[in-house]
Amino acid sequence: MIIQIRTKLDYRFPRPTDILLQIEAAMSPDQQVSDAWIDLSPCDNFARIAAQDGIGDRLWLRVQDRLTVDYRATVAIVRPAIDWRVLPQVRLHRLSGDTVQYLMGSRYCPPDQFVTFVESRFAGLEGGALVAAIRDWIESRFSYVPGASDANTTAVDSFVRRQGVCRDYAHVMITLVRAAGIPARMASVYALGVKPQDFHAVAEVYLGDTWHLVDPTGMAVAGSMARIGVGRDAADIAFMTSFGDAAMNHLSVAVQPAG
Repeated sequence: MIIQIRTKLDYRFPRPTDILLQIEAAMSPDQQVSDAWIDLSPCDNFARIAAQDGIGDRLWLRVQDRLTVDYRATVAIVRPAIDWRVLPQVRLHRLSGDTVQYLMGSRYCPPDQFVTFVESRFAGLEGGALVAAIRDWIESRFSYVPGASDANTTAVDSFVRRQGVCRDYAHVMITLVRAAGIPARMASVYALGVKPQDFHAVAEVYLGDTWHLVDPTGMAVAGSMARIGVGRDAADIAFMTSFGDAAMNHLSVAVQPAG
């Protein structure tokens, strides 16, 4: 699968501001990025740094007044089709150091509050079968409602309301999977099939000694996703983190098949 990406941002800032920008598709063995091009309005500082877990880059920018960004890329997704639903979970004492953090609670995802729910609702299941049951349960019981959540909405809030957008679905899934003793993290992706088209948030689960992309909204499949970055929850994968006030003038994301 080859996809083409086009992203445009336009923001205003009332004073000189430092920002972290993460919008470029990551280079990795399962996705090959070509024809990548990014154009930025003049900045006082530009530095490229590694993002979380070394997946993708973040850009340190210091901007004044206005920032415009135009990003384009072609991504060949060569991710093997693996049926993660039948994979075993890795026993806790065999987890590597870099995966352990994704068992723990984070800003939006408190797994300790859902252990009893997971044990009772999904009794008798483990590994990929358990993750699949959690994913299917979320998709069947939640309603995708733009505007139903904000930057402060946690997995607990979304679980109670049973509605939200992709980040809310992903937060709930990550929280429930961690409550089952399986590492789970959040991934920002470009993906075909997302409506409305935007930066998309999905879960990644650790099964069979590797990570697998899983979309609890059901809108996208792993073979059509280009990963941007990963993290503990939405706080780690924001396309822009502003260390000061920012006002959005325009944002657009377009993902389409190549050719």
